[in-house]
Amino acid sequence: MTLPDLTRFDAVLFDLDGVITPTAEVHRHAWRAMFEEVFAQRAIEPPYAEGDYFAHLDGKKRYDGVAALLASRGVELPWGEPDDGPDAETICGIGNRKNAVFERILAEEGIAPYPGTIAVIDALDAAGVPSAVVSSSKNAESVLAAAGIRGRFAVVMDGVVAERDELPSKPAPDVFVEAARMLGVEPARSAAVEDALSGVESAAGGGFGLVVGVDRGAGREALTAAGADVVVADLAEFVAVG
Repeated sequence: MTLPDLTRFDAVLFDLDGVITPTAEVHRHAWRAMFEEVFAQRAIEPPYAEGDYFAHLDGKKRYDGVAALLASRGVELPWGEPDDGPDAETICGIGNRKNAVFERILAEEGIAPYPGTIAVIDALDAAGVPSAVVSSSKNAESVLAAAGIRGRFAVVMDGVVAERDELPSKPAPDVFVEAARMLGVEPARSAAVEDALSGVESAAGGGFGLVVGVDRGAGREALTAAGADVVVADLAEFVAVG
């Protein structure tokens, strides 16, 4: 399969977790540890499984993911407030509990970006094509800083900005469309790169000229069904293009 030349687009918008950095692995570990404890405390069945991450959590804003997963087990909790403590029995409290675990792992272990993604960003920079980050995570700025690459991106649309501007989370297209507007480009002339099914749906719904799916576990067929135009195992596959 011949891959399109990303440098021919007006901009390329990247998801963060699983596309730029392997933070998805840290997120999956933190979600699993936290939900196994919550499920055990509440005797919730069936137990948390890895498939729950892809079905309910991946690509969504933290609190939306908590609500979606609990709803899948028929559990409803008060939403609470974003400043709820991690012990609060609310959607926000549970989300903050997970975030505390994530931040501890990030601080202890750091994070390194995927070499293939950095190679693509290098090629885009050389061609004068701007890059942006479009992430549901409220940790995006700290992750980019920990990886030493914050300065590579003209725009960072993350969970903090989305909440401030009252933008719905992926799979709604709003965050990708707004990031394109902030870059001063048209979605139809830009490319979006995602590894989450909800993120692919978001970019496809936003009318992007190219939607690239990176298969980190969601599955090639599922990414294609969600709206990916092409699917790769790693962005390094694009480096030789053009």
